[in-house]
Amino acid sequence: MTSDLMTIRQMCDAFDVTPRTLRFYEAKELLFPQRDGTRRMFTRRDRARLTLILRGKRFGFSLEDIRQILDLYDRDGSNHAQTIRTYELAQARLAQMEAQRAELDVAIAELKAELDAGGAMIAGLRRAAE
Repeated sequence: MTSDLMTIRQMCDAFDVTPRTLRFYEAKELLFPQRDGTRRMFTRRDRARLTLILRGKRFGFSLEDIRQILDLYDRDGSNHAQTIRTYELAQARLAQMEAQRAELDVAIAELKAELDAGGAMIAGLRRAAE
């Protein structure tokens, strides 16, 4: 085995993922490990793709969005289309995340107000019980 190839166990250790995760991404045709009999051997390209997949998932991109980005990779090094599409998807995702945060901020404020009111009511009940 050359240093450019990694086993599924090495990939799991390096990326803190499970074998099931790697097989899932393979089944979704996002990773394409080489086969050595029944063993999967992951290349440098697979590692780069997994890095992008995990980063995309962390930011909440769908698997289809990630697939689009990965499919735009150009081996000659001019990844203009990939860069532009990534930027567009990231802008849209950021807008979604900011909207979710605004909704969450409202819900948090409402819950705090409810807890403050409930806490005051409980304090009153405790005083009355004494």
